[in-house]
Amino acid sequence: MLNRKPAIEFGVIGLGRFGFALASTLAEAGKEVLVLDSTESKIKQIRHLTENAFVVGELTKEALEEAGIQNCGTVIVCIGEKIDVSILTTLNVISMGVPRVIAKAISREQGNVLEKIGAEVIYPEHDMAIRLANRLISSRIMDNIVLNDDITITELLLTSKISGKTVMQADLRKRFKLNIIALEHNQKTTTEITPDLLLNKDDIIVVVGKKNDIKRLETYLS
Repeated sequence: MLNRKPAIEFGVIGLGRFGFALASTLAEAGKEVLVLDSTESKIKQIRHLTENAFVVGELTKEALEEAGIQNCGTVIVCIGEKIDVSILTTLNVISMGVPRVIAKAISREQGNVLEKIGAEVIYPEHDMAIRLANRLISSRIMDNIVLNDDITITELLLTSKISGKTVMQADLRKRFKLNIIALEHNQKTTTEITPDLLLNKDDIIVVVGKKNDIKRLETYLS
């Protein structure tokens, strides 16, 4: 039997600062988004981006089904502060058979419970704090995303140490065990990383690899 394609790509429950930014970004990227919140004023603010924005007084299973949340391929529950509502809502969404459920947590204890009932867990404030700290610690690291305990995707600002060399000449794969996956030059970004692509001072490269290897490259660029 073929898997049924979800009628709606994303569902976002809760329009706090995180939920509103998430829903807005997805909608502006052309994704179909279903948005639910208990406050009518918040729903009105996002209706210019998606017609599927509904006021739901209480997030009961019946109310969620009536809104159509079960028709989404991915649902993000953005109710971190009200822990009991967050957990119950997440459990209800999972029980409806939504393929992927992501839940925001504000503490490890809350996150542990959400993981046990089958949700992917995100810690927005914690993750943003780590990314900001990394940018403050290093003048070369522009941003980074942690994939697991050892592997990260990192933006690095190039210096004269590599300026004027091609990707092949810089040979970051052999020297630092890192792969370049994108390059920004004069505010234009390319993901077509060819051996003859020229690297310049103040270009930003996006590399993926182990933290220690990225640290070695950062030290070399300093």
